[in-house]
Amino acid sequence: MKNLGAAAAASIFVSPASKAAAEARKPLRPNILYIMSDDHCARAIGIYGRRLAKLNPTPNLDKLARNGMVFDNVFCTNSICTPSRATILTGQYSHRNGVYDLYDSLPGEKNYLPREMKKAGYTTAVVGKWHLKESPMFFDYYSVIAGQGRYMNPTMHVSEGGAIRRIRFDSTLVREIAVKDYQGHSSDVLTDISLEWLGKRDKTKPFFLMHHFKAPHDMFVYAKRYENYLKDANIPEPDNLYDQPGADFGSIATRGENDSLVGVIGSTISPQPRKRNLASYYRKKIIELTGKDQLTDREMTHHTYQLYVKEYLRCVKGIDDNLRRIFDYLKENDLMDNTIIVYTSDQGMFLGEHDYIDKRWMYEESIRMPLIIHYPKTIEANSRCDWLINNSDFAPTLLELAGVRRPDYMQGCSFAEALKGAAEPDHWRKGTYYRYWMHMAHGHNNPGHFGIRTKKYKLIFFYGVDYTDIHNKKKVTGRDGNRFWKSTPAAWEFYDLAKDPREMNNRYGDTDYQEIVQSLKAQLKELRKEIEDTDEDNPRIREIINTHWDD
Repeated sequence: MKNLGAAAAASIFVSPASKAAAEARKPLRPNILYIMSDDHCARAIGIYGRRLAKLNPTPNLDKLARNGMVFDNVFCTNSICTPSRATILTGQYSHRNGVYDLYDSLPGEKNYLPREMKKAGYTTAVVGKWHLKESPMFFDYYSVIAGQGRYMNPTMHVSEGGAIRRIRFDSTLVREIAVKDYQGHSSDVLTDISLEWLGKRDKTKPFFLMHHFKAPHDMFVYAKRYENYLKDANIPEPDNLYDQPGADFGSIATRGENDSLVGVIGSTISPQPRKRNLASYYRKKIIELTGKDQLTDREMTHHTYQLYVKEYLRCVKGIDDNLRRIFDYLKENDLMDNTIIVYTSDQGMFLGEHDYIDKRWMYEESIRMPLIIHYPKTIEANSRCDWLINNSDFAPTLLELAGVRRPDYMQGCSFAEALKGAAEPDHWRKGTYYRYWMHMAHGHNNPGHFGIRTKKYKLIFFYGVDYTDIHNKKKVTGRDGNRFWKSTPAAWEFYDLAKDPREMNNRYGDTDYQEIVQSLKAQLKELRKEIEDTDEDNPRIREIINTHWDD
């Protein structure tokens, strides 16, 4: 053996104490706490400064935001619960991950985000609403609501210690799974479960926890302690609540020939004889509150809106109070500075704008997602970001923050540099893609459509066909009386968001915008090709697209 000098020998000998010191000097990988509510729109978060901000609905979330970054241009790619959640977990659009609608399931092996986190050495957990049918995979621990679940006294599908029972997920699925029953409001129960897991977790590893509130999904049930919250408040109304749709809003695709579909398409606040509306749901309560059994449609709309938004905000209040419990735990356990906290929702929500409820549409209130990120080691307090982001970007970003390269199978891109205050790079997307597949479904009656949204403009194509006819899946078409709607008219809509942020005026046929419209069509075609959503396997839809592309 070659004789080494003393200095050389010393250079290759590292004592255990030196190793420990070197490990201590290494930057700790951050914990990641991903918090997501269901249908919590930005207008119901104070920091966004929208219509409901003066009611101060989210003081704890606002405090977190003031010490972190608020994102102003974040959008979902498919505004419905199951597909949005699948996109967040996979970093892929609906047509790639196979979750088009509420009836699809995400196979466990496609739980890509926790899989990559686990491979990177994180201890992983998910608590709360799951809504993806198959059991979670690659989580060290899970306690999730089976299907939509209950607001009160939830039954949780668990990875540890449950009893096997037959559970209904939705109208298409009943499974035998391990469950535990809990008492209390779901927002409180879910927070209890997450806090318990945080206390018992493997503390030798960084954690990745996905905490998913059920609230404020309709129909709203709030904890009893909130029954007087906002009781005497007058909730500000959107100025396009009444007399909708206006003459310039929508198209033949959403209004029909001579407005023949106005009474059919979309679900509303106001009383409607032929379609889903909240006035019917609240009618008995309104009569009790007003002492009148005869009210005008406008009066019914006003009272319905007030009840609807108050119940919604009471659920939001329950979320915000439980956020304080989570943040207090992190502070008390010296975890706040080394934990990336993300708060978002799976999509937006209509609160009476255009007289609409629910989501699904490509209109702003539906597709805009709140996003707040807190991480004092990287993010400057009280900062904002205007990058154009969609929910396919969430997984790549969280992985980069965990020190993991974006897998090639993910279609989204990391915006981690935005957290450092970087300007939006030249190569970043100029338009974000959207597609809603559930044509005329669930009584909400929204036609199938896709489109592109840039920072200034929006172009939507309503192709009006049920894709399940093609894929031979369970029919989910809507119904007007005894008539099933197999298709609706195809048409384009274009909105200048800089001049018309409320999307009141469809300017598709306006000669002043034809150059912009043609440019957006070219971008849309290229984007569909780039993400491989070309309808090559949907000849009926492709034919409609080709027929109407140059209308």
